[in-house]
Amino acid sequence: MSRTKLTAVSSVIALSLALSGCMAGGEIPSASAPITQSEAQMGAEAHPQLLAEFGGAMSGSQALYVEQVGKNIAVQSGLGNARDSFTVSLLNSPVNNAFAIPGGYIYTTRQLVALMNNEAELAGVLGHEVGHVAARHSQRRQAAAQRNTLLGAAGAILSGILLGNSGLGEQIGQAAMQGSQLLTLKFSRTQELEADELGIRYLNQAGYDPRAMASVLQSLALQNALDARVQGRGNANIPEWASTHPDPASRVQSALSTAQASGATGGVTNRDTFLTRIDGLTYGDDPAQGVVEGRQFIHPELRLAFTAPQGFYMVNGTRAVTINGQSGQAQFATAPYSNNLDSYVTSVFSGLSQQQQIRPQSIQKTTVNGLPAAYGTARVNSNNGQVDVTVFAYDFANNRAYHFLAITQAGGVSVFNDMFGSVRRIDSQAAANVIPRVIDVVTVRSGDTVSSLASRMAYSDNQMERFRVLNGLASNEGLGAGQKVKIVVRGR
Repeated sequence: MSRTKLTAVSSVIALSLALSGCMAGGEIPSASAPITQSEAQMGAEAHPQLLAEFGGAMSGSQALYVEQVGKNIAVQSGLGNARDSFTVSLLNSPVNNAFAIPGGYIYTTRQLVALMNNEAELAGVLGHEVGHVAARHSQRRQAAAQRNTLLGAAGAILSGILLGNSGLGEQIGQAAMQGSQLLTLKFSRTQELEADELGIRYLNQAGYDPRAMASVLQSLALQNALDARVQGRGNANIPEWASTHPDPASRVQSALSTAQASGATGGVTNRDTFLTRIDGLTYGDDPAQGVVEGRQFIHPELRLAFTAPQGFYMVNGTRAVTINGQSGQAQFATAPYSNNLDSYVTSVFSGLSQQQQIRPQSIQKTTVNGLPAAYGTARVNSNNGQVDVTVFAYDFANNRAYHFLAITQAGGVSVFNDMFGSVRRIDSQAAANVIPRVIDVVTVRSGDTVSSLASRMAYSDNQMERFRVLNGLASNEGLGAGQKVKIVVRGR
């Protein structure tokens, strides 16, 4: 959760409406049609808001490198005749995500870049996103969704949850957690494959190894599966790139077949150059946005912390921290505060649905670790039975308040009681102890093994598997002296 924190969900929906309104209608241009004036204007208007939604644009040598590779691959699309036709941004986000919008705006997160192992993979991911734009997939999605504006769709998601059209496992996470998921609708499998094919075509034209698209999809699929196991989930359906780019695992073989069918042989990967250029890249949570360490969430700048329940896992986003488990879900966020906790709790409830009023039966006052607090629960009927929606808010003084928004089956809110009671201030020493993780590129020496290098990973669990996935190594693959590899260490 960034220092800018969560604003009202309505502001994100407004951005979605702005995007969908500009994209809607008209004949779908061919994949080779250049950027139009209206597309350029729409992209320029949406760009600052998208940066804010995904942690902001990074600067420095790593961002310049990503920009260079992105522009070089984007010009292969025919969307623009010059590299200056495109804006390529490296986002300060700890999620695996990449996307592009009309107007030549292309984005990838630092976390997804850290998962890659060569420049061809970076070019492939960015080329895939450019392919979506070149094929005007956004316009096609919006044309198919014209029956509902995104505002209506957002309300319908929450209404579906409360009325039983969605299972408890989806709950608030799809309705109000991350506004980024309201920015776009999911691409179809056909569109995904078409973007893969266009990205591979661009790789060929630029002289890269076209097999890089398959290898980065494989790494992403393995990372998704690893995240699911580490977090105690039974599936790999949560990661962000998979939410708008579904099922990377099933696309690996298709991408490899497409690359082989292209007839291209060889092509550069620029592995060592890539690894050298991303050395030192922040990995995982940025302390400026708070960090998740096991069951703990700690925000050194906001000087707060809390503990998730046993058996739950957390995902830290730009606008909120989500807490997920079999028996409920919650988000930790903030909203405008006028030093009245009752009004604050009421306003959070009021913002939940445009379709129906959700009000707590009462608002109770309490104190949590010295913090004034207030909470209320609303019971809502659904087709799957009754559910309880709870808002638990805390006054941090100086016009700052934070809250949990939780949903459980009726009578099940006690699963979050320990978490509600764990919110606390942290002192300067605890804040100073929060040190980011970074990518450290090292050269394998004689005698180094996967095991010995994995033991240097800055994690207390799954070190070997994390190392293999990070470096794209198969389960039985070893290392050779002189080879460059990535490890994750604590920064300074």
